[in-house]
Amino acid sequence: MLSLPILLLIAGVVGALFLGASAMGGPSASKAQSRRLEALRERHSKSNEVATQAQLKRLLANRSQNRMDGLAQRFIPKPALLKARLQQTGKTWSLGQYALGCIAIVVVVALLLKMRGMPILLAVLVGVFVGVGVPHYVVGKLIKRRVAKFNSRFPDALELMVRGLRSGLPISETMGIVADEVAGPIQDEFRSVSDKMKIGRTMEAALQESADRMGTAEFQFFVITLAIQRETGGNLAETLANLADVLRKRAQMKLKIKAMSSESKASAWIVGALPFIVFALVLFINPNYMHTFFVDQRLIIVGSGGLIWMGIGVFIMAKMVDFEI
Repeated sequence: MLSLPILLLIAGVVGALFLGASAMGGPSASKAQSRRLEALRERHSKSNEVATQAQLKRLLANRSQNRMDGLAQRFIPKPALLKARLQQTGKTWSLGQYALGCIAIVVVVALLLKMRGMPILLAVLVGVFVGVGVPHYVVGKLIKRRVAKFNSRFPDALELMVRGLRSGLPISETMGIVADEVAGPIQDEFRSVSDKMKIGRTMEAALQESADRMGTAEFQFFVITLAIQRETGGNLAETLANLADVLRKRAQMKLKIKAMSSESKASAWIVGALPFIVFALVLFINPNYMHTFFVDQRLIIVGSGGLIWMGIGVFIMAKMVDFEI
């Protein structure tokens, strides 16, 4: 016969897993298939009516908020900033799904630490720290990955636009070609710009919205270049060709700096990970000796203070080897 605390623990873990699955789970197979077919029709259709319907559908989807999103906006500080970060990932996550995922992580971590003998208050504090920090870190990594993928293909997209302009096509048509030919984040951003232009938005406004959403200097250079060219005139194809060359050299400089600072970064990783490796080895060799760190409140406080100071040291070392170009 299972005791009441164990039953409550099992119910909490199951509930947390259900919250996480409902937060990060995707739609059903039939809905996903119909959505892909609709996106394919919108992508290859040249009709302005189809583009208008697609853009209006996106606007309505962004404006429509369910009850969970409303609750998340009340309790999450700076919900607009968090919503912008979620959009930068390229995923379809909402504020409600993000909040459910954080709550699920908090519950699971707190219950696991309580099972190991940690006091309930400290277990909840650690769970809140992990539940807030891990999703924030994951979102940041997804943004960096998407931005890196965008920047790696952006010079190719510019050269494709240069070839289109030299063949006599207008700038709006070349953007549509880029949206059809170049895959990845570039396709999403240029398709969004092209759809907004089809429903009457100016090119400068549509590009600036995409630049603000991406937050990359490379795309901002492109927007500024087009704005200056429209005011002063000149050979746009030659200007974009020079911009593509500058962006390639900028990417090469970043790779050189990354190679030169790799030794310092490796040293920082080793220094930061060594105490945890030693702790894990001693825990494997003598579990009873290290088990007191999870039970004795004095050791828990000392260990927490050590983790905080180690985190500060790792953060300082990471900033020392992080270079902006």
